[in-house]
Amino acid sequence: MILYRLSRAKYKNHLSGKGAALKGGRWNSPGLEVIYCATNRSLAMAEVVVHLTIGTLPKDYSMIEIETPETTKLKTVSALPHDWNIFPHSSICRHIGDQFILDNKDLLLKVPSAVTQGDYNILINPSHSLFHKIKIKSATAFPFDRRLFNP
Repeated sequence: MILYRLSRAKYKNHLSGKGAALKGGRWNSPGLEVIYCATNRSLAMAEVVVHLTIGTLPKDYSMIEIETPETTKLKTVSALPHDWNIFPHSSICRHIGDQFILDNKDLLLKVPSAVTQGDYNILINPSHSLFHKIKIKSATAFPFDRRLFNP
């Protein structure tokens, strides 16, 4: 399976989960490392763009293609409350992601996107014993189309 991640260029060759651990996110509490990926490039971009403005639009992003072993089991989140996608993030989502990381049974967790209904993100657990099989396939410069930010 190929996953996509939009990252600052200086981190394009590193998959660690340390960035997500700094402040936490929808699917992880602060202090817990996880790598957020998307199932397609457009979703990877949308997940980043929701946090930006034209004034903070960076010029140093890279689109990273990440290859996972074909035999890797994909755990899927199945039942969520109706308000799971609220902002600030729901403690229910953090609990689900935290358990995925702490249980350390699965390498990948499929979760719905709060940004693009019907699309999915994939969380990678960097503490899992199979993490070493995850490979960066490519990393290419990714300029944002400024039209995304027209008023």
